[in-house]
Amino acid sequence: MEHIDPSLIDWSRAQFALTALYHWIFVPLTLGLTFIVAIMESIYVKTGNTWWKKTTKFWMGLLAINFAIGLATGIIMEFEFGTNWSNYSWIVGDIFGAPLAIEGLMAFFMESTFFAVMFFGWEKVSKKAHLLSTWLVAIGSNLSALWILIANGWMQHPVGMHFNPDTARNEMTDFWAVVFNPNAYSKFLHTISSGYVLASLFVIGISSWYLLKKRDIQFAKRSIMVAASFGLIVSLFNLTTGDDSAQQVAEHQPMKLAAMEGLYSGKSGAEIVAFGILNPSKTLNDKKDPFLFKLSIPEGLSLLSYHDFDAYVPGIKQLVYGDKAHNIISASEKMEQGKKAVMALKAYKEAKHSGNTKKADIERSLFEANSKYLGYGYLHKQTDVVPPVQITFYAFHTMVGLGTWFIILFAMILYMTMTNELHRHRWLLWAGVWSLPMGYIAQEAGWITAEVGRQPWAIQDMLPVGMATSNISSGSVMFTFWMFAILFTGLLIAEVKIMMTQIKMGPKEDTNV
Repeated sequence: MEHIDPSLIDWSRAQFALTALYHWIFVPLTLGLTFIVAIMESIYVKTGNTWWKKTTKFWMGLLAINFAIGLATGIIMEFEFGTNWSNYSWIVGDIFGAPLAIEGLMAFFMESTFFAVMFFGWEKVSKKAHLLSTWLVAIGSNLSALWILIANGWMQHPVGMHFNPDTARNEMTDFWAVVFNPNAYSKFLHTISSGYVLASLFVIGISSWYLLKKRDIQFAKRSIMVAASFGLIVSLFNLTTGDDSAQQVAEHQPMKLAAMEGLYSGKSGAEIVAFGILNPSKTLNDKKDPFLFKLSIPEGLSLLSYHDFDAYVPGIKQLVYGDKAHNIISASEKMEQGKKAVMALKAYKEAKHSGNTKKADIERSLFEANSKYLGYGYLHKQTDVVPPVQITFYAFHTMVGLGTWFIILFAMILYMTMTNELHRHRWLLWAGVWSLPMGYIAQEAGWITAEVGRQPWAIQDMLPVGMATSNISSGSVMFTFWMFAILFTGLLIAEVKIMMTQIKMGPKEDTNV
């Protein structure tokens, strides 16, 4: 890894993070708003009430704006796997590419096809046919998320593959193991339900603004009723999927879990931090307290991770230096095995190239014996396995704290709407408005937790990020980083302006009923 320019790794990381963070502004809203629109249109078809058609078409218009711009950022992100991460694509492309190909051929095709019918076919197809197209768009967008998150889940917990030393590639051996990877499904359910929460906040925030302005009252109240009901259900479901995700992280990514909780020293009956301020001067080997201040729940982390109050949760120290009492192998031991695997792989290829079959067989056997920790062979020091603790900790707790607030908000707004008291509580309407940007913050914090928390790995325990980059100049990546930053910021500003214009205009009366 000495020949790799560190600035190339940093700029490649930064560019992909920039693209993903911008892309994730648009995707969750699409995932949730498609279902809210489908629910509203179902009410219209069932009741025949033109107010519901008017309501559906308004939210569908905002959905169309978000969908178009989200599509642009998503395409750029997929191209970056070939431009900036060609080594990654070469090594794991056979596995990672399969779900992405299925997503493009099946889910995205269905979503795009029926989107045209949904948006332009109001007076061209029957009510039921149009309703079907709306539901198929919702299902298609979520199927797209499923296949993408299967690919991402495999990166977090690689299964169903074998490394071929002849080609230096990971090759798929069990497609269904990849598809039914439990990590992928916990991630999928948690991700889409968080998208549903954001969409509910989106509808509530805009509708609350209408009520504060005392305009489009009937439209706003009906929209809030649907969004608050939907939001409360999915936010509670999001809570349960978060619990499952925590168990997956504890089992397959214990270092990420330790960083999420700022847990430096492992313990049985580990507490969970409800709120805390990390000590910025804390290092791995000093005796300083990791926290300047914290409020914690005794035994909560053990319960969350293993459903056992007394379960042992390893800390960062144990995962770096090992813990024989709990059968935890140190990072240095894994690095030693990894370096043996790297050397054996190189010797095997040389022996095979020279026609020395006997030596090739010996080296291949040595490689297979140590290949489990191949990725560790490319690390420089054992502390490289520790992700940025402060970023991971604060991102995780921001996500959890805001998620808790959203449950409370949905419950209060739903109750006040059902009792016809919502318009009397302006503070609650303002809470609905300001919770919309909080929803976006929670989304980005969740993404940061998942991706920053697994550093330094592109593929968990198998491929460090530094070995996944393309052999290009850091200057070219730096240039495209700023180019994309300007482009994405411009797209975001354009979306916000277009949406604000539509919101200020409000729902239009429909003359074609």
